[in-house]
Amino acid sequence: MAEELPAAAWAACPAGEGAKGLRLYHWARIALPYVVEEGYARYVLIRKSRSDPHALSYYLVFAPAEATLAELAGAAGLRWTIEECFQRAKDDLGLDHCEARSWHGWHRHMTLVMAAAAFLAKLGADLRRSACGKPNETSPNPPIAA
Repeated sequence: MAEELPAAAWAACPAGEGAKGLRLYHWARIALPYVVEEGYARYVLIRKSRSDPHALSYYLVFAPAEATLAELAGAAGLRWTIEECFQRAKDDLGLDHCEARSWHGWHRHMTLVMAAAAFLAKLGADLRRSACGKPNETSPNPPIAA
């Protein structure tokens, strides 16, 4: 499918911020012939790596008909943030360490982990907001040589 698209169908759009800056990929979309609500459309959204043109990802999209390719790419890029949140919950809070024997036990574990993750996310956001523009007071200035 992606190989048949002309070069003009592809556009470089960011998929959000990564650890090293913007995550840029080439994106294309193909409208699907489905009957949907008026003002909406279905697409196949294709992401192609800039370094490896054979590395492709496909997304099935239901979006407003006037949505731009950049908006669709940005929405698809939110998956990265969600995956990072789940990985952090696994690493730091034991999201994947549940050996529940019942649905109730599993549900309680997941609820507790998600509540802890939400608390830590809010705490981190508050700390970043309060520290914005303030000097780092935990590291003293180096002594001035005479």
